[in-house]
Amino acid sequence: MNVAVIQADLLWEDPTGNIEFFESELDKIQKDSNLVVLPETFTTGFTMNAKQFAEGDNSTLDWMKYQASKHTVFLAGSCIIREGDRYYNRLLWVGPDGTSNYYDKRHLFRMGGERDAFSQGNRRVLVEAMGFRILLQICYDLRFPVFARNRGDYDIILYVANWPSSRSHVWDMLLVARAMENQAYVIGANRCGIDGMGDGTSGGSAVIDPKGQKISRLDDQPGILYASLSLPELRAFREKFPAQEDRDSFTIEGID
Repeated sequence: MNVAVIQADLLWEDPTGNIEFFESELDKIQKDSNLVVLPETFTTGFTMNAKQFAEGDNSTLDWMKYQASKHTVFLAGSCIIREGDRYYNRLLWVGPDGTSNYYDKRHLFRMGGERDAFSQGNRRVLVEAMGFRILLQICYDLRFPVFARNRGDYDIILYVANWPSSRSHVWDMLLVARAMENQAYVIGANRCGIDGMGDGTSGGSAVIDPKGQKISRLDDQPGILYASLSLPELRAFREKFPAQEDRDSFTIEGID
């Protein structure tokens, strides 16, 4: 599977401008790309003005369906969604045939006020693309290995993020750790630039192989990252080094 990650300096609280930017970037992706990943809250930046910018009309989902069909790709990225009186940081997943799924962020970033502005998700969500089983995750989830634990049910962990420059080392290290401990590919799609709160974001979008080696990585500038993932190679590595067979079993309360 060929992956493209679009790393962008998001426009602050400007859905129209961001959508126009990503339309242009999607037109640039390599034609053999199968999966395209956009950053966390790619329409607005990581704003806590959830009530003002939340969508309740499926406008971004419909846009993603159109783009996925147009470019014949799977497309993923998160935005702010309203359901009743609740607001979610929701990672949308769309297939080229128009099918879709979503994951609501479980670990809300309390230091940035996300716990006050958004509701917590309670589902562990997996999707499939070209034979790969993919676990959907968002930013702060990266710090919590229990929630991301491979139960023998996925091949890729996908993280979309607005990860800050001040903790770029943590981003790099945890992406590698999640790959090695779960014997899975990891895709990390981060934004770059300065957000509307004046905080720098680190870029560093990367694809990591199951041994913890970087297949591809971007610096702190806008760009498109490409990587190719091999399911036969992953299966061969797991068969040769079956560490997952010795994993401890446990359950997580409150997760469907």
